[in-house]
Amino acid sequence: MSEKKTIHHVTYDLLRTLGLTTVFGNPGSTEQSFLRDFPEDFTYVLGLQEASVLAMADGFAQARRKPALVNLHTAAGTGNAMGSLVASYKANTPLIITAGNQTREMALVDPYLNNREATEFPKPWVKWSYEPARAEDVPAAIMQAYAVAMQPPMGPVFVSIPLDDWDKPALGPAVVRDVSTRVAPDADRLVHFAERISQAKNPLLLLGPEVDRDGGWEAGIAFAEKLKAPVFGSSLPDRISFPETHPLARGPLPMTIAGVHDALEGFDLVIAVGAQVFRYYPYVGGDWIPEGTDVLQITTDPHLSAVAPVGDSLIGSVRTALERLVDLVEVPADRPAPAPRQLPAATAPEPTAAPMKPELVYQVIATVKPENAALVNESTSTMAHQLTWCPTTQSDSFFATPSGGIGWGVPAAVGVALGDRERGVKRHVVATIGDGSFEYSVQAIWTAGQHRLPIIFVVFRNGAYEILKSFALLEKTPNVPGLDLPDLDIESLGRGFGLRAVTVDGTESLAKEFTAALEADGPTVIVVPTEPELPFLG
Repeated sequence: MSEKKTIHHVTYDLLRTLGLTTVFGNPGSTEQSFLRDFPEDFTYVLGLQEASVLAMADGFAQARRKPALVNLHTAAGTGNAMGSLVASYKANTPLIITAGNQTREMALVDPYLNNREATEFPKPWVKWSYEPARAEDVPAAIMQAYAVAMQPPMGPVFVSIPLDDWDKPALGPAVVRDVSTRVAPDADRLVHFAERISQAKNPLLLLGPEVDRDGGWEAGIAFAEKLKAPVFGSSLPDRISFPETHPLARGPLPMTIAGVHDALEGFDLVIAVGAQVFRYYPYVGGDWIPEGTDVLQITTDPHLSAVAPVGDSLIGSVRTALERLVDLVEVPADRPAPAPRQLPAATAPEPTAAPMKPELVYQVIATVKPENAALVNESTSTMAHQLTWCPTTQSDSFFATPSGGIGWGVPAAVGVALGDRERGVKRHVVATIGDGSFEYSVQAIWTAGQHRLPIIFVVFRNGAYEILKSFALLEKTPNVPGLDLPDLDIESLGRGFGLRAVTVDGTESLAKEFTAALEADGPTVIVVPTEPELPFLG
């Protein structure tokens, strides 16, 4: 009789079948039994800290629109990754997260590196969390984790695996299952929504991040053009779902209750597709919507339906809904299209020495970046300038964190570039990062250098947390400590991790160094001294 295959062997066969052959991790003693004899057809992406590891996997999964596999180091590594996990959960990123745990033989005596409440630790920021009761259940648990992660709304899942499980004999080959990744909206309710949309006299269309994630870019354009309505995006967008140079594009909604109310004035119907109703940040109170304005929401996420303070909701694939609404909605032939907004032309600014205004930095980038470049933003205080000067015109091309926590952007840019490489897409990734954000996950640039990824990190060196200074004014909280960042040598940090790194002294040198970065074999860090600028919050 042939020898039984081990859990290790059967699990790797399962991962291979599911297409999970890239593993993001930082190996620890509780994971080495999983990683031993690492298969030649698998790729291990090493990150130097788990917050970076998980955010790299997030960017990788988003760029590919496919799940990614993460391997964390028991409780300690999972704890390091929690901030990035919040972002992945809010972005509906399908991550299969595994973490080692101490051997079952010692579990009752709580040994060193034991994760006592392994399944509780990552909650509520995972869709499902499990530690198999016996070693034989590990392959089935990973299959179930994959199924949960991929069903809408997608999201991260967590499986804790004791280190002594891998050499145990398996019961047999893993059962591989295929699951639905898109659920159609209720047909009758969609017809009802179409009737209400057809009756609207002056509608507004809000296309949120779910549209881009669901592959609904073209469907969104077709529906907007059929409707002849202005198209807004969510405030502080983490994905952009409509070409910002389109005549109907209007940019993101404001961030406050009062600001959204004022922006909706005069519209009798808001159709929010793939978006929260609405994404607010600072509190500036008021009525949710103007009198005489109704809201219809279409989302894949029951939670977003439940928390909406106003409006009626329909749950299902937003791409499918948009595709069907194009045929279902009737629009008067004589409805005039709204006048297009005016975006500035991408022309080189007058030569200006550093420190520069942030707007000038984006103006320079607009003149030299490739049209197909992917943009990753984690300079919250300057994002409005980026959306103006560097408009997104293609799907899957803009990424930012939906959680509000910083430290996601740098490693996510690494993941996007790795995802592009795997799917055969040749483009540069331009990461615009605040100097404070850069320090949170600076370890990720080492991974970018090791893989020679085409990333340009543009670091805004203003020496402060400017977004927090704006909050201090809004919330009337003077004399808050810890908002300034003196004595950071970001160029030396970049060089220390093995990257090409430069500090520019004005607009002309920025254009020159950015152009050189496009020709470089690998990533570049460009440090741009900028003037402090307080963003408008509400």
